[in-house]
Amino acid sequence: MDPTVSLHLGVDRNSPVPLYFQLSQQLEAAIEQGMLTPGSLLGNEIELAARLGLSRPTVRQAIQSLVDKGLLVRRRGVGTQVVHSQVRRPLELSSLYDDLEAAGQRPATRVLLNTLVSASAEIAAALAVPEGQEVHRIERLRLAHGEPMAYLCNHLPTGLLALDSGQLESTGLYRLMRAAGITLHSARQSVGARAATLLEGERLDEPEGAPLLTMERTTFDDTGRAVEFGTHTYRASRYSFEFQLLVRS
Repeated sequence: MDPTVSLHLGVDRNSPVPLYFQLSQQLEAAIEQGMLTPGSLLGNEIELAARLGLSRPTVRQAIQSLVDKGLLVRRRGVGTQVVHSQVRRPLELSSLYDDLEAAGQRPATRVLLNTLVSASAEIAAALAVPEGQEVHRIERLRLAHGEPMAYLCNHLPTGLLALDSGQLESTGLYRLMRAAGITLHSARQSVGARAATLLEGERLDEPEGAPLLTMERTTFDDTGRAVEFGTHTYRASRYSFEFQLLVRS
């Protein structure tokens, strides 16, 4: 059964908003609110157009706009299918694991590396330790609904907490830090973008050259001590950062 049949879809022909955009907004809201669930197939464009009294090109344009946003995908021999909605993460001092869990995205983690390394000049400067001193290095792949979302590389000073790979796969790093009595207070963070390398593409299930979002963060505790330096890459097709901007009077 076409899942759109149960939706209250409609357009206002007297509105200056284009008809295709009205429809696409309603379908997008249904996806974001879980009324159109991931994996469900949209019905025939002709039937949807007839039901709403719209032309087929209008319906096709609405659906294509959601394909372009990554909310729908056209599969040969299958049809138009709903995919998992993009994760929108606020720019605040929070754990990706917690943000995904709060958004109902079923987070999971694969620990790729958990070891001690000598601090490079960059890492030593971020963590305020001597260059060459041993620090923890953790590499993780964060997934949502079984799909890779982000590659996370974190460096931490030794002696802060036990970093067990099993615990790192079952919960977020910040939860473990808080459980160890570390009070996270503030962070210095930068966000950027670049094209994926071949290795990054393979890791994140994206083609080489696909756009990636990057984030670099140094986190401090309530004494001002640097407790974590992270360099992360995210799939731009599935992930975005949200900013709240205030106007100065």
